[in-house]
Amino acid sequence: MSQVTEFNEYRQRMNATILAADNKVIKRFFNLDTNTYAAGALDVKTKEMLGLACSMVLRCDDCIKYHVGKCFEEKLTDEEIYEVFAIANIIGGSIVIPHFRRAVEYWEILKSEAGSGAHDGAALAAHKAAHDGHPAA
Repeated sequence: MSQVTEFNEYRQRMNATILAADNKVIKRFFNLDTNTYAAGALDVKTKEMLGLACSMVLRCDDCIKYHVGKCFEEKLTDEEIYEVFAIANIIGGSIVIPHFRRAVEYWEILKSEAGSGAHDGAALAAHKAAHDGHPAA
């Protein structure tokens, strides 16, 4: 099973379990998170780049994978994603480097699974299905 599929299936399964508990506060928090990344004064692409940079500085690997995947959905180029990586590294310092490596690995896997870097393959479809309507990370 690919890293992308494993991450997406686990996340989807656990979100379903969490939401099934029907806790009002948790559901409201998930909704707030989802709505934060919706288009507004800033577009979704910009918000996902911000989310990725912040997640890298905070060193949350699940959050990084989530936002790398969303950036992939938003069709960031390699040049754009590497600028986000550069910002995260300059703000977070050298402690971010191991997370940067894993982010690059995940980006490369997404591109590979989508087929020669195209943003319209199975990895993108699987990622979108697992994340639509669910909170970040």
